Amino acid sequence: MKTARAGRSKGEPDDEQPLAGHIVALIFEKPSTRTRVSFDVGVCQMGGKTLVLSGRDMHLGHGETIADTARVLSRFVDLIMIRTFNESVLTELAEHATVPVINGLTNRTHPCQIMADIMTFEEHRGPITGKKVVCYGDGHNNVFSSFLQGAAKFGFDITFSGPPGLAPEDEFMNMARKAGCSVAIEQDPVKAVQNADLVVTDTWVSMHDSQSAKEQRHNLLRPYQVNDDLMAHARADALFMHCLPAHREEEATSSVMDGPHSVIFDEAENRLHAQKAIMRWCLAI
Repeated sequence: MKTARAGRSKGEPDDEQPLAGHIVALIFEKPSTRTRVSFDVGVCQMGGKTLVLSGRDMHLGHGETIADTARVLSRFVDLIMIRTFNESVLTELAEHATVPVINGLTNRTHPCQIMADIMTFEEHRGPITGKKVVCYGDGHNNVFSSFLQGAAKFGFDITFSGPPGLAPEDEFMNMARKAGCSVAIEQDPVKAVQNADLVVTDTWVSMHDSQSAKEQRHNLLRPYQVNDDLMAHARADALFMHCLPAHREEEATSSVMDGPHSVIFDEAENRLHAQKAIMRWCLAI
């Protein structure tokens, strides 16, 4: 689908219109740039229509149960995407909806991002199976959790490097290990990046953290900044990814983000193409 759009204006429809006659509800309890724009544009390019809703527009869990909201929405739309805080909201919505529900992000997982990341890696370097991915920062991060889920599906190895106490959840690490992937925790950032094919980081703080919490996390995570010195210890052809938005000169330096290893803007664009594929897969069209 991406190749077929080469050279076209952004608003020009795809040759195939698989979502013609379909309505997709896009629910945003959590604010968004890439998720909002990529899903909205993707639906339009495939001939469908979107219904964009925020937490202020509906009674999701407030005055109406999530289960009832799911049942009602299923009478009006063909597909639901939700970007929310608690994963329990997503799972309850999916349990009671009679149309497919896509996880646009929760505090725990972010699978749409990982699909775009894997697509980006394979565009540049071929199959990701058997490759080494190194993730820096907070292992409780939703992107890192979904990278472990992705490893279990696509067969790549993961090394996490971050402070003690911030390692990924055992559930996700065990999932990858049971699938035959190597999952390692290495607190020394230089040792971790040896032979890395892909280096990944994400923001250190949430938009909802207090100032004192932000300062504490910065002090804790500063040794795990991805900078030129660290990238020099990875493979010469290693790629660098960040799902954005980024706090430049914090979790990663601008010299890395704008440097020869970086594919962050290809990664951002590929949210569009990967999510179009996800929607088609969900609807089997």
